[in-house]
Amino acid sequence: MSLHLAPGPEGLRSQLFHIIFESDTPGAKAFDLALIIAILTSVTIIILGSVESIAQPYGEIFLYIEWTITILFSIELLVRLYCLDRPLAYIKSFYGAVDLIAILPAWLVLLVPGAHGLVIVRLLRVLRIFRILRMMEFVGEGHMLLEALKRSSRQILLFFSSILMVVTLFAALMYTIESEEAGFTSIPISIYWAIVSMTTVGYGDIVPLTPLGKSITVILMLLGYSIIAVPTGVFSAQVIRSIREDRYSEEACPGCGHDHHEKRARYCLRCGTWLDEFSEDPREEERREKEEKKAREAKEKMEELKLEEKKRADEDEDAGE
Repeated sequence: MSLHLAPGPEGLRSQLFHIIFESDTPGAKAFDLALIIAILTSVTIIILGSVESIAQPYGEIFLYIEWTITILFSIELLVRLYCLDRPLAYIKSFYGAVDLIAILPAWLVLLVPGAHGLVIVRLLRVLRIFRILRMMEFVGEGHMLLEALKRSSRQILLFFSSILMVVTLFAALMYTIESEEAGFTSIPISIYWAIVSMTTVGYGDIVPLTPLGKSITVILMLLGYSIIAVPTGVFSAQVIRSIREDRYSEEACPGCGHDHHEKRARYCLRCGTWLDEFSEDPREEERREKEEKKAREAKEKMEELKLEEKKRADEDEDAGE
């Protein structure tokens, strides 16, 4: 999670924080599992509820389950906000917005008088399907994919802007070349045809009749393959970059300056220097222990020599007397 998700003071808030926002304790794992089951159950009910033959006999059961899950999600969101020092920052985050969207529709339908008759209510109910986005919160790689998508958004936006220009040009060209009998009655209709042709879907409702129009269609279809290749390549490059950044550290080795080590590496790959500046190299401790041992042995040896010299001196004195 981001830096604004700092735990509160020691006590209940701290315990709840570690259960909700961490994933390496038994309590946190149990909480995550329960939340995943609730999300999948809710999404399944929303999907089944859209089928008339299923919704009619089981609609009341679905309603009870849905409201139970909504209340649980509401309590969970309140507890999340209680655990944080900066709850507003969480609400503004991606997962905070998803949490809010997941519960707001149900409460709006309940609290707004006559809301059941509004057309917008159907849209609000469908918004509950966004709960499935919370599944990404429990997949570590999901954060990496979101980061890669964010980094590549500018290139992808530029690419689709170029595609839009190409589509508009081809649509205007076909509107000029083809007749209304072929279905090209306006430029917007021609844009629809160009998008269908470029994506190689080919519904067949609008078909060029002239040889020139058919030739342009072939060119447009061939260009359409780049729609898959280019954004995929851009996104893949950013995913690889995110993987490398997640795996490798840019901190330089104090010994040789090499700056491409795995984050878990303890020694430099090139020169073997200890990399963790906040802790002591265990080899240094071992070397110091050896030196101290040698010093003790040397001192003991010197004391033994002194004792022997003193003993010999005493023996010489006794012999002289």
